[in-house]
Amino acid sequence: MSKETNSAEVLLNQNVAPEQFDWDSFESGLDADARKEKSDLEEIYNGSLSSLNDNDVITGKVVRLTDKEAIVDIDFKSEGVISLNEFRYNPGLSVGDVVEVMVDRREDKTGQLQLSHRKARTLKAWDRVNELHETGEIVNGFVKSRTKGGMIVDVHGIEAFLPGSQIDVKPIKDYDQFVGKTMEFKVVKINPEFKNVVVSHKALIEADIEGQKKEIIAQLEKGQVLEGTVKNITSYGVFIDLGGVDGLIHITDLSWSRVNHPSEILEDGQTVKVVILDFDDEKTRIQLGMKQLEAHPWDALSADMKVGDKVKGKVVVLADYGAFVEIAPGVEGLIHVSEMSWSTHLRSAGDFVKVGDEVEAEVLTLDREDRKISLGMKQLSKDPWENIEAKYPVGSQHVGTVRNFTNFGVFVELEEGIDGLIYISDLSWTKKIKHPSEFCAVGDKLDVVVLELDIQARRLSLGHKQLQENPWDKFETKYAEGTVHAGKAVEVHDKGASVQFEDAEVEAFCPSRLLEKEDGSKIKKGEDAQFKVIEFNKEFKRVVVSHTGIFRDEEKKNVKESSNRNVSSSSNNEERSTLGDIDALAELKKKMEGGK
Repeated sequence: MSKETNSAEVLLNQNVAPEQFDWDSFESGLDADARKEKSDLEEIYNGSLSSLNDNDVITGKVVRLTDKEAIVDIDFKSEGVISLNEFRYNPGLSVGDVVEVMVDRREDKTGQLQLSHRKARTLKAWDRVNELHETGEIVNGFVKSRTKGGMIVDVHGIEAFLPGSQIDVKPIKDYDQFVGKTMEFKVVKINPEFKNVVVSHKALIEADIEGQKKEIIAQLEKGQVLEGTVKNITSYGVFIDLGGVDGLIHITDLSWSRVNHPSEILEDGQTVKVVILDFDDEKTRIQLGMKQLEAHPWDALSADMKVGDKVKGKVVVLADYGAFVEIAPGVEGLIHVSEMSWSTHLRSAGDFVKVGDEVEAEVLTLDREDRKISLGMKQLSKDPWENIEAKYPVGSQHVGTVRNFTNFGVFVELEEGIDGLIYISDLSWTKKIKHPSEFCAVGDKLDVVVLELDIQARRLSLGHKQLQENPWDKFETKYAEGTVHAGKAVEVHDKGASVQFEDAEVEAFCPSRLLEKEDGSKIKKGEDAQFKVIEFNKEFKRVVVSHTGIFRDEEKKNVKESSNRNVSSSSNNEERSTLGDIDALAELKKKMEGGK
């Protein structure tokens, strides 16, 4: 029988009134002293539990280590358990060490208190990182590994991101060289929502550089010679690090000689001496030079060089208008394309030379003050215009090559450097040529005769038609005004028609009003007919004809002949009348005389 049953029976047997019945003792099975002792113990227990709030960081002592866990005493009713994985950063953990922990779960399914050292460390570290961000204090961090775009750095137990651009002031190609190293960093960005931290090592370098930069800038002067390191090479120049301050050597200030690309002269990381040429007011843009530290090549040019001297050099730059030839280190002369050949047909300089060619030339002009020199190649060969009168006297006949056209004529090359012009009017005696391309083509061989020679102006006037007899001399007689010829209307237009005679070289013009035929219609294109020459001009090679005039002249002739016949008949009658009258008078006279 239970203790509670015995108490109830005792109370019932004593006939105690209901209002005096001890229900607490009945329900708990404990008397008043036992209940008080239990209450005191519960109060102590609950007090210890309430002191452990979530996210509170407290200290504890390691009391025991197993293969996988550390047992930590935090002065609680039971000891807590922490996985050894959370102490990987501290391989020397031992019994008795005091560590920071945070309650993860008060009791697991076995009633064991679960603690977390990692969470406690992270919470403390987050507070510390925020403090570092606010103060800008430098912190040491351990580079754990590479990641996309940068590195992972352990800062007080928090994994922070180090972007590749924030490792150093100069671009870094090999990130692996930093893995496993402890470096100084500055916390530059925090995202509280996602618990992201960004750190920078570059910011510390830039801060140091900025201090050095101000010190260096304050001491800069034009003409000052400094030593620097090649930082970056571009197509237009080289950036030099002067110890925190960058300056630019333009490609034209690298060397007195022509430079195609700065990489021909310098390479990354190379140490060089430079001179300050100029800078802006804030000294943020610094212009540097290297060639200025050497004597100008023109100063070393031979004092004996003069116009007419022959020199040798290498083609360093080529343009359509000419070639630059380096005749001494840093000394270049221009050979204009017109000085490359005696030919008057200007072409591109690339038709004669190419970059890298070794050439010989003659000094044409030399200006030491302005440091300019012009050269010529053609002067080394004989001028084709020498003794031109002997080679091409007026009236001499030659064969030339058609080189190009103009609206007024054809240029014909007789030999390299000697061209002559045939005016369009000297191409043919009979053809009406509007443009020389109608008569010949570039590259054609053409027979010519020298008409004029101007040695001073270096001009030749040529002719082609003069090689043949002028057919208009005979046409003047054959197609004299009033002559009639058979022809064909080859073209018909509003103003008239072009008429072709049996001599294909002669083309006449018939005005529209004179194309009318006897039946009133007009001659059409391709129609053959008779035409009468009504005008012939030998000088302008013009023949004007008429078809209408032929039958109208015939009509006029018939009318004239008819008129002449009427006049003759009338005269005969008159004559006969007169004679008759004379006979009558004679007869009358006889009668009168006989009567007497």
